[in-house]
Amino acid sequence: MPNNISPVILTAMELEVHFGEQVILDKASLSVHEGDRIGLVGRNGAGKSTFLKIITGLIQPDSGEVAKRKDLVIGFLSQEFILDETKNVIQNIKEGALNILNLIDEYSRTPFDSKNKILLEEKILHVDGWNIDKRIELLIASLNAPEPDRSIKELSGGEKRRVALCRALIAQPDLLILDEPTNHLDTSSIEWIENFLASYKGSCIFVTHDRYFLDRIANRIVELSSGAFFSHQGNYTDYLINKTERQTIEEVEEKKRQNFLRCELEWVRRGPRARRTKAKSRLDNYYEVASQETKEKEIDVELIIPEPERLGKKVAEFTNIGIRLGGKLIFKDFNFSFEPGKKLGIIGKNGAGKTTLLKIILGELPPTTGKIEIGEKTEFNYIDQHRLLLDNNDTVFKAIGEGNEVIKFGKEKISVWTYLRKFLFTDDRINTKVERLSGGEKSRLTLAAILKNGGNFLLLDEPTNDLDLPTLRILEEALIAFEGCIAIVSHDRFFLNRVCNGILAFEDSNEIYFSEGNYDYYIEKRSARLKEEKSFETKIKKEDSRVKPKVRKLTWKEAKELETIEDEIMKSESEIERIESIFSSPDYYEKYAAQTNELNEKLEAEKNRVKFLFNRWEELEKIKHGE
Repeated sequence: MPNNISPVILTAMELEVHFGEQVILDKASLSVHEGDRIGLVGRNGAGKSTFLKIITGLIQPDSGEVAKRKDLVIGFLSQEFILDETKNVIQNIKEGALNILNLIDEYSRTPFDSKNKILLEEKILHVDGWNIDKRIELLIASLNAPEPDRSIKELSGGEKRRVALCRALIAQPDLLILDEPTNHLDTSSIEWIENFLASYKGSCIFVTHDRYFLDRIANRIVELSSGAFFSHQGNYTDYLINKTERQTIEEVEEKKRQNFLRCELEWVRRGPRARRTKAKSRLDNYYEVASQETKEKEIDVELIIPEPERLGKKVAEFTNIGIRLGGKLIFKDFNFSFEPGKKLGIIGKNGAGKTTLLKIILGELPPTTGKIEIGEKTEFNYIDQHRLLLDNNDTVFKAIGEGNEVIKFGKEKISVWTYLRKFLFTDDRINTKVERLSGGEKSRLTLAAILKNGGNFLLLDEPTNDLDLPTLRILEEALIAFEGCIAIVSHDRFFLNRVCNGILAFEDSNEIYFSEGNYDYYIEKRSARLKEEKSFETKIKKEDSRVKPKVRKLTWKEAKELETIEDEIMKSESEIERIESIFSSPDYYEKYAAQTNELNEKLEAEKNRVKFLFNRWEELEKIKHGE
């Protein structure tokens, strides 16, 4: 059923919210229908989180009201979620399903012959209440949440967020409200949430900067801008097209208005006789049009990165790098050589070792094994995911200028005020203390503080967290144009596809896999690789399952095979080394760029062949020794 005629479950009417002189919601109205998958977008500080808290009843607007369908059940994951630290993981998750648990409790206390028992059972079946324990287990496993009996006090921020997400999803509410649900989640968890929401029976409103998530899940995009809502049917791509059309119409209307005012102003200056009825009417019309408020034009962040010093032939080389932390192996046998222009996306599950690798590259953490060589001209600039570089007692001006009116920006000098305006800080906000900034403003200020330091090798750890979509797009453009090296830890698939020309994936069994190209190409090659590995495993299992005599000797053919198998392995390993040396050669893009796909396929085939030959070698040795 189309959204515009499906039943309304919630309506926000004429909402007004002011924070001092700042207008957050200006008589804003919005209706939510059954089946809506609303992606709520807008710049950081526009009021998205405030609106979500109003419709959940956590805060009250200055004026206006929210009307809800009777018995509407709402589930909410806020950015500032609170967990009960006196309870463990599963106890906190079950708090999100109190409505279901109360139904089950009431059902158990209701007499068997009561009419109410049938109604209660229907309600429990509707929310899949009888399977609640199994669903909790599935949520914990799918979202890689901590073990059920772990104490909340001992969890990290990311682990707590996963528990809070489980708590929001478990009740299967009529209206699910999620504020940045993908933050601090790995790609597999994000994809699981996408699949969950794609088949979700209730309605949903979510705020996210993940454009793939918006494109796949949203059937309606609502933009909050200048205190008003603008609704667009379709996904994020449809919204971008519609917004461009809307802005074009607004620009045409504003141009007409300005042309009218110029003509009328010229007429007024000529001094017409205003006492005449017609002249007075025209004058009144002029003042009415002139008094109309114009919509403030959105300005993007002009994200600027100083021009980097040219990198040398040797940027950074890593040979057989491995590391153990607290006795646990994080990864081993990591070999990689950065060349100028490499923009590497680093992906993998949380805790796999991505941030650890960045710290090894920086020299902050020595590896347990292996050798690191850094080029003489390589200058690192690290953007930390925890945003720990800001002092809340500083003003925005001091955070950037550090007491100076002018900052060194690359080879040049630039006014602090000029630099900050490029990051959308107005004059009044430049003198504001950091502690009074919104989350988005703090993110922009952090980027401004770090990017001014330049460097020709940027290391970014989850740079997309907490950035709004317009700012994220500008960051992408700046990184694409950057002429140095980049290593980026991110779960944002769209971001990885736009910026990166190589993917380093932390896969299972402490292995790190490198793939040329963007994220989509890595996924394509990974699927083919896993399919091929599975076929090898199936073949081996079939051979192992054959009925063999209890004791037998090698056949003549098998004996010859065993004699030559070591040479075959060495040949394949030599071929692997040859291809890998091609990928790491300085003139790779000049000589071999056109052969990238062919070389990748050949490399994977040889790696799989080595695995197969080793398994076969072990099998033949067992036969030889009568095992």
